Amino acid sequence: MSKKNSKVGYLLLIFFDILVINLLTLVILDFGNEKIFFFPIEILNNKSFLYFIYSTISWLSISSFLNYYKPNRLESAASLIVLQMKQFFAFSICVFGFIGLFRSIDVEALITIRYLIVIFAAISLFKVSRLLILKSFGHYAQSGIKKIIIVGDNQSSRELKDIVTKRKELGYDLKGTYTRQGKGSGTIEDAIEQIASNRNLDEIYCAIDKLDEAQVNEFIRLSSLYDIDLKFITQTDNYRAKRLETQYYDYLPVLSIQKASLNNPANKLIKRIFDIVFSLLIITLILSWLLPLLGILIKLESKGPIFFKHKRNGIDYKKFTCYKFRSLRESHSEEVQHVMEDDKRVTSIGRFIRKTSIDELPQFFNVLLGQMSVVGPRPHMLSYTDAYSKKIDKYRFAFRHSVKPGITGLAQIKGYRGEIRSDEDIINRIKYDIFYIENWSLLLDLKIILQTFFNALKGEEKAY
Repeated sequence: MSKKNSKVGYLLLIFFDILVINLLTLVILDFGNEKIFFFPIEILNNKSFLYFIYSTISWLSISSFLNYYKPNRLESAASLIVLQMKQFFAFSICVFGFIGLFRSIDVEALITIRYLIVIFAAISLFKVSRLLILKSFGHYAQSGIKKIIIVGDNQSSRELKDIVTKRKELGYDLKGTYTRQGKGSGTIEDAIEQIASNRNLDEIYCAIDKLDEAQVNEFIRLSSLYDIDLKFITQTDNYRAKRLETQYYDYLPVLSIQKASLNNPANKLIKRIFDIVFSLLIITLILSWLLPLLGILIKLESKGPIFFKHKRNGIDYKKFTCYKFRSLRESHSEEVQHVMEDDKRVTSIGRFIRKTSIDELPQFFNVLLGQMSVVGPRPHMLSYTDAYSKKIDKYRFAFRHSVKPGITGLAQIKGYRGEIRSDEDIINRIKYDIFYIENWSLLLDLKIILQTFFNALKGEEKAY
């Protein structure tokens, strides 16, 4: 099933539930026999209309919290009924809250309970029937088939292969298995080529302990590029964490990286609007006069371009060109090392702009282009991404790259920036990055920006 068709199907499910809830309101509940058709001026006095708005918002809010509409073809009828009971218990509280809010509504408690029982029965019957029909006939309906590949060979991946091939009712079409030795459909490199050439795949299952860091990063990049769900199969429970979502295929745990909360559509829009407005202000009010002034000073002191351009890893490991004011005498290469204390390469003007973080200001152009955010994990150079990923567990490091990198970030204001002197430096940097992603808010962004400004005024300790 294409993701577009799947989304349409679940939108129809939501529409059906909202329709049942509100049509049965008119049949079973009595809000004073008020008219359904009304002039705009009477909207706020029409209890039926208010209940439609209230019930719809309440239902959708509870559904979002409980993941009520999240697709799960491994779901059993029993687990579905449990989810239904949670949904309706919360919704019942909201319904009684509405009636209590409008004391002019005279509806007996028994009538309200009957209304809740009827909509519970109607929606539950429809959902359980749909589930049983899909499980019975899903392997015959081509629209319900999910095309998958399995990468890596371990006990768990072999068990998963048995599950998806023997249980046809689950609706999986295994397109290939790939291992280091080339058993099955080919090598891991063949799997990468298969993904790039066959973009109709729905899911990739990776045996994480059989892949190196570069391969994991490549599968994350490809899955994001071609909108394919990426899941991990592991031999141990070591990777269970808040940022990982666990699904059970029979008794086999399959892990996937949770979508960062700041990447949901609403938060993404808020953050993007903030990024555009803030970057335009900086470019207009500061860079408009600072850029030509610094350009002259940089050119007078040493030969070379005004800007230092370097490839960095962005969201989902996508490469982009990151801009900074040039602060070194010699040109940078892909193997450039971090600037160290008393580094002879740093120019006089370069030392000042690095100490005050002014060298980072051109990155507001990256923000405007949508490659970066004002606040987020700092982007690493490509060579450092490979090096650091070996020191951090693969899931944590991959989760760090699930959001746009930032000009400043929580790790940076906590002092973990610049030169990495020990493993503890990079471990703590990732720790703060993960905390930021899991606890993002616009208020936290503002706090980090203010702290960055104060740090720049007094001079960063490790900005040399």
